[in-house]
Amino acid sequence: MAVSFRTLVSLLLLLSLGAACSSDDHADDDHSDEESDDHEESEGVPTESTCPPNSDLTYDTFGQPFMESYCTHCHSSTLTGDARNGAPEGHDFDTLDGILAVAGHIDEYAAAGPAGTNTVMPPSAPTPSDEDRQKLGEWLACEQSR
Repeated sequence: MAVSFRTLVSLLLLLSLGAACSSDDHADDDHSDEESDDHEESEGVPTESTCPPNSDLTYDTFGQPFMESYCTHCHSSTLTGDARNGAPEGHDFDTLDGILAVAGHIDEYAAAGPAGTNTVMPPSAPTPSDEDRQKLGEWLACEQSR
């Protein structure tokens, strides 16, 4: 079966338009690799946060409340399929072990430190303040050094 060039171009155009419009209801919640160009610049920037000797940030006092406020509505082991809003399987932040398993990714997408401030996640409101992003970087550094 021969397909004309015009038919092929029309099909590709329809597919691309369909893909662009397929998730309008969750456009702000999409965690796919097809982020906009301004997100690409802030992805993957290790913050180089360190754990100060006097840090009082713990999972109970900071980590768990932070994750519950900003992350677990998509990144939870209790969510599957579309309920994850594009969050990758295995990136579950409802336990300390789940967080530590991908701490580097969390740092590169949501934390702040001396080397930069990452604001890719969360992609929609509510979003943490820069101060809370700094605390996230510090807390992750402390947890990884324990």
